[in-house]
Amino acid sequence: MVESIARVRHIRVTPMKARRVVNLIRGKQALEALAILKFAPQGASEPVYKLVASAMANARVKADKDNSYLDEQDLYVSRAFVDQGATLKRFQPRAQGRAFQILKRTSHITIVLATPDEVEAADATKKASK
Repeated sequence: MVESIARVRHIRVTPMKARRVVNLIRGKQALEALAILKFAPQGASEPVYKLVASAMANARVKADKDNSYLDEQDLYVSRAFVDQGATLKRFQPRAQGRAFQILKRTSHITIVLATPDEVEAADATKKASK
């Protein structure tokens, strides 16, 4: 019944490293995802943890706005993906007057939390459109 989205843009984590962390939580229950991220050793787990917590807060606000009941146990990560953001280009001096380019990559991370009945309604809509 509730679907909430949280995004973070231009985060200074490479998309490849962020995808490793996001793949750990895709399809999991939201509270379980928070527990996994809390103890994950990767550096990208902290911003993803904050993002999942933000998506849960967005779901609470959305449910309060609609005057509907929301049990946080029902929320799960329905979609989670990482896109590449802008790349910062820096130069490092090297031997004999040469320059070495350093690419500092950024990521756009999106987390979508939903309740199971929201997914069933979306599946029914897809089947009806076919």
